[in-house]
Amino acid sequence: MSLGYAQKLSFIDDVGNVGMEEFFDSPHVLQEKIESLARMIQKSKHLVVFTGAGISTSCGIPDFRGPKGIWTLQRQGKALPEASLPFHRATPSATHMALVELGNAGILKFLISQNVDGLHLRSGMSREKLSELHGNSFMELCPSCGSEYFRDFEIETIGLKETTRRCSKADCGAKLRDTVLDWEDALPPKEMDLAEKHCKMADVVLCLGTSLQITPACNLPLKCLRGGGKIVIVNLQKTPKDKKASLVIHGLADKVILGVMNLLNLRISPFVRIDFFQIILAHAVSIDKSYVNWTLRIASVHGKQAPLPFIKSAEVSFPEGLNMKSAFLNDQPLRLKRRSSRSTKPFEIYLKLNFSSGCKCSHMELKIPLDFEMSADYIKEDKESLVQMLKDQATKDLHVGQTALIERRRVLVSKSETFVHAIVTNVVAYGENSSLGEVKPPPLSNGTIKRSSTSEGMLGIAVTWKRRKARKQHTRSRGKER
Repeated sequence: MSLGYAQKLSFIDDVGNVGMEEFFDSPHVLQEKIESLARMIQKSKHLVVFTGAGISTSCGIPDFRGPKGIWTLQRQGKALPEASLPFHRATPSATHMALVELGNAGILKFLISQNVDGLHLRSGMSREKLSELHGNSFMELCPSCGSEYFRDFEIETIGLKETTRRCSKADCGAKLRDTVLDWEDALPPKEMDLAEKHCKMADVVLCLGTSLQITPACNLPLKCLRGGGKIVIVNLQKTPKDKKASLVIHGLADKVILGVMNLLNLRISPFVRIDFFQIILAHAVSIDKSYVNWTLRIASVHGKQAPLPFIKSAEVSFPEGLNMKSAFLNDQPLRLKRRSSRSTKPFEIYLKLNFSSGCKCSHMELKIPLDFEMSADYIKEDKESLVQMLKDQATKDLHVGQTALIERRRVLVSKSETFVHAIVTNVVAYGENSSLGEVKPPPLSNGTIKRSSTSEGMLGIAVTWKRRKARKQHTRSRGKER
């Protein structure tokens, strides 16, 4: 989890058992258990997955109760662990992406998470199939109309407090709130009710990377038992619910899930992160009407006052004939003010945007046209189609840096022009593609499992016709959406 999130939580003495011993099944036993889990998943009619912090440690996010967890080190009086990259740049693990594929294939019916890192949504998991019991550090909620806003920056507060932004719905405008619970906050009824409903319907509840200590969430998996469902626990430490489980696997979540996907002959697609930003040009004639005062601003698409964490700095330069000095912007808001003669003909501004750590793409270069004689103009591309095109290209090439102009609009009254751009900043491949090019997956201590090239999984059981059909229908529906 984010160290910032842990530090924002109210202090309590009892956070449960911490620093518990880790256990690793032997390679032979682990493989047998992976095969058993794959059979259970293949036969399941209503699979529910319940996740905890352990599925995100391979993403560089420390957990709470592990040997090097945040609360473990705090209790020992030791320095807190250092995250290997900024929280907002964490990329989903193989487990996150595998769950997306299981959902797309019609196998996974519902996902319940105790994590606040936003990686399930970031991975592409459908919001309709997800309950985030403890909130999301990147989500703001409108308490009036219920609209959700998934951000590319970490929300400043926790505890369901008001933030500095408002709902953008035309008929609303209420102040937004963060969604992350503090200790004294009750679980959100909407998320809890859905989670409880699906656990009661489940024939298999798969618990991944959770110590199952925090109530009432930890009791949700037990609700499948009354209907004859089975619980599977994948965790390195023992849990209070182990005796209730049909199968307990002591192994790394990524290792186990990669093995299951291999046996089911399901491929994990690369993760592609696309970030957005806007460039705003505004100008006005000076009082003596001899000059034009103009401003360039590089801003978040979530609002002019919102943080823009993935852009570290900007270098601005101009054509030689204009006799204008270059500028280096490294303090947010990234803004440049200049003055030009009213007789200045249209020209281009050269921008080099330098990205923060965690971006596989180090920078991008743009040419922005500036014309003081504006005419009414509005260009809005099909955002979903362009974004999908960028994802498809990045997935095919396993490269970053692809860009697209999503929107260009001019406002004559305020003499402003806005350009909205998208850029691929991260691509992560998993399994058999993990060694290609510069794209690297989250580290797996025990290595990865190579996928079988046969039409059936290693178990000798193919994914059923019904699920193959579900996958085809999903692919067709995605094509319609594009």
